[in-house]
Amino acid sequence: MKNINIRELALELNLSVSTVSKALNDSYEISEETKRRVLETAARLNYVPNPYASSLRGRKSKNIGVVIPEVADSFFSLAINGIESVAKEKGYHVLICLTHESFENERTILKEFQGGRVDGVLLSVSRETTQCNHISDLIANGLPLVFFDRACDNVETAKITTDDFESAYKATAHLIQQNCDQIAFLSISKSLSISNKRLEGYLQALSDYQIKVDQKYIIHCSNDAEQNYLLIKKLLQQKNKPNGIIASVEKLTTPVYMACEALKLKVPKDVKIVCFSNLETAAILNPSLTTITQPAFEMGKTAATLLFRALENRNFSLIKEDFIIPSTLVVRGSTSH
Repeated sequence: MKNINIRELALELNLSVSTVSKALNDSYEISEETKRRVLETAARLNYVPNPYASSLRGRKSKNIGVVIPEVADSFFSLAINGIESVAKEKGYHVLICLTHESFENERTILKEFQGGRVDGVLLSVSRETTQCNHISDLIANGLPLVFFDRACDNVETAKITTDDFESAYKATAHLIQQNCDQIAFLSISKSLSISNKRLEGYLQALSDYQIKVDQKYIIHCSNDAEQNYLLIKKLLQQKNKPNGIIASVEKLTTPVYMACEALKLKVPKDVKIVCFSNLETAAILNPSLTTITQPAFEMGKTAATLLFRALENRNFSLIKEDFIIPSTLVVRGSTSH
């Protein structure tokens, strides 16, 4: 009889891979009845665990993996500083891997991590990530994982995020209070949880202030800077062009400013701008940029602290450890009269 893998065993039992893994490892989190059912089915279907992977997990690499979309975004640079402040204290090295917003890159990186290169993972998913089996597989193979900023909502592990809905609501309300009634929202992804929550906050604020939603003001940008510039320029060339813009990620700041410059639109007179950004240079842009500033360092530090708790105590469960750390609206010249 052909040996089956843990995913096939989980499918047969109608349980998650994580639950089956914990049952096989006699975890306190799993009921005795479920453990009995898993063991009986494993025996019946000739499930054989991978001893090579198990032996690798028995050794410590003294590395943690940090998987992020990019380093150009100042949010991730600050978050890495927070992560390293904890890792250094624990005597660990930080291995930083970039997905460049590619799902395939992300999947390949996490698969490689199962070979014993790292003891745990901190992950911010790519804009292309719509399914999370590769993440569940990693956790099922015994590697603790914590999401920060961008998460897969259906994966049961700790998530460190900010108040994306409330922040976008706050940004939209601020523009409305500055007499903007045609507000554009620039998104980076149709699937990312943070993008959708920010879009929902924007839509709710428009509804609460009784401003009609116009779909032409909702722009889904890409990972291509030149394409984003052209999209934003086209938006600002419309007959009823927006008089307010919310950029939901930092990388959209530059194309917005460049498009306004190319079209000779004055900020904030012709168009007011708010951007989700941690740029240190926001205060010295011309005009200075109003931002939703995320607690990047604190988010990275909190995520790392939770990961090390899991590494140091195998009975510590990451499942219910969700933290939402609020962002701050910093009003500057791009929205003031």
